[in-house]
Amino acid sequence: MSLLRVEHMTHYFGGLQAVSDYALELEPGQIKGLIGPNGAGKTTIFNLITGIHTPSEGHVYLDGQEITGLRPHRIAAQGLGRTFQNLALWRHMTVLEHVKMAHYSRIDYGLVGAFLGSRRRRVQEQEFTERSRELLRMLDIESHAEQLVVNLPYGVQRRVEMARALATDPKVLLLDEPTVGMTAEELRQMIEVIHLVHQRLGLAVFIIEHRLRFVMELCQEVQTLVFGRVVAQGEPEEILNHPKVIEAYLGEDWED
Repeated sequence: MSLLRVEHMTHYFGGLQAVSDYALELEPGQIKGLIGPNGAGKTTIFNLITGIHTPSEGHVYLDGQEITGLRPHRIAAQGLGRTFQNLALWRHMTVLEHVKMAHYSRIDYGLVGAFLGSRRRRVQEQEFTERSRELLRMLDIESHAEQLVVNLPYGVQRRVEMARALATDPKVLLLDEPTVGMTAEELRQMIEVIHLVHQRLGLAVFIIEHRLRFVMELCQEVQTLVFGRVVAQGEPEEILNHPKVIEAYLGEDWED
């Protein structure tokens, strides 16, 4: 059974069909990509999978359990972590605080422990700090741990968001346009980071991306979405030369 499975997912916004009969099977340890022109519906699919929207039709399963219609925090707790196309970081918080906050869904010392500063609270807070620093080291941003995110380069902010998603201990990591706005050097570094995370943690990864180069270097299988419908699916080289993919990207920069 697939780790993440989506069946016949269709969604309407008012009278507009944004997603049509979408299906996905993501296996443990697999990296799969979802590409398509701007406005194709890629982020809508992520939002439907992660509970921000509830599909009009269809079902979503994570590790054999149906998660369709669950609230986003419950879906995250079951093992689905994600990043966002637009950075969702807090200007007043440090890098370390961002990552520690993601651990708090697993707090078990209760309100009384929090107010009284129980031993269990101190132990768990220390565990969260140590685990957060491990993630920052893995992503090569521990040197920024005490800095406010607003003062950091854009590429580092993207890694902070990824570290926060990883702090939830996901089985599946969803990355929404992880290279948007990046320079060529930041793009290269992000490819290396995702390779490292995949190798060390063994996660299944599902990536939305507009830059074909990025997807071709990372993904084992790629879907192409046009107007909410998958028009091509297969290995990267097969997709790169698919007539419907070429038509969808006609006039766009294929090397970007």
